[in-house]
Amino acid sequence: MGAAIGTDQKGSVNVELNIIPFIDLMSCLTAFLLVTAVWVNIASLDVKTAGKARDQVKEPKDDPELSVLIQADKIWVGVSRVGDFTVIPKIASGYDWAKLEEVLKTQKGSAFFIDKSNIEIAAESTTAEPVSYQQMVLAMDVAVKVGFADVGLTEPQGLSARPQF
Repeated sequence: MGAAIGTDQKGSVNVELNIIPFIDLMSCLTAFLLVTAVWVNIASLDVKTAGKARDQVKEPKDDPELSVLIQADKIWVGVSRVGDFTVIPKIASGYDWAKLEEVLKTQKGSAFFIDKSNIEIAAESTTAEPVSYQQMVLAMDVAVKVGFADVGLTEPQGLSARPQF
């Protein structure tokens, strides 16, 4: 027999714990964990590096590649090896995403890119002329919507088709 805690009397020391609140808390945390795990997977972007590094020499490919360059005042869409560039100027409300979608759909329907799913995107941002991260993500969303599932990010100098100023 054990002694009761805090007294000099001998008696039972069995204490019943109420574990129902603990079980409720654990079930809520488990549900929260499962839901957030699904959201993390849904909200992810598959991004691959594309283009070349600064010190790397990029060898020319036989197949043309589609490049998108986002600048503060316009968007360039270019096809390498062909030297074909489309300029999409900024409108009063911001970038013209509908025009970009139209241009990319036209390129996707061409013989060069009908069976390709890769595209490279770069943003040229400076302190004087900033391009926000959200604008780059919107361009990536437009490219995926059109059918270019393999979106690659690179720096502006690493684009296969870069407009020469």
